[in-house]
Amino acid sequence: MKPQGVEIKKMRSLKDALNRCQELGLRISRQRRFILELLWEEKNHLCAKEIYEKLSQQGKHIGYTAVYQNLEILSQNGIIECVDRHGSRLYSNLGDEHSHLNIIDTDQIVDIQVELPPDLIKNIEAKTGVKVAHYRIDFYGYKN
Repeated sequence: MKPQGVEIKKMRSLKDALNRCQELGLRISRQRRFILELLWEEKNHLCAKEIYEKLSQQGKHIGYTAVYQNLEILSQNGIIECVDRHGSRLYSNLGDEHSHLNIIDTDQIVDIQVELPPDLIKNIEAKTGVKVAHYRIDFYGYKN
């Protein structure tokens, strides 16, 4: 989900995310830093409850409401990724552009790199009159 009116910059590291917060005038509170550090350590997409629980297990005490509010602010400003899934939201770091493999029976989302053939991109642009800047493909399947 791309935030409205927000240019998405690649965040290749935690430092990039913290710098982007500063560029946007967002205060880097202790809670916000905890959340960003966790999302850059994790390889999975996590819901707010999972983030809250993981931070609590690490001894980083932050209220559930603060977790949720910070996730919303960070995703709305294009600093982290937010994926709507079955009426809930999953969050992850906003690294390189990627597509998603949605595993239906385990409810997991796996980031994958997919590169479409240049001819297909040109064909889409010719048919629509729209210049493709970037893309994300969502695949859905079952664990073997």
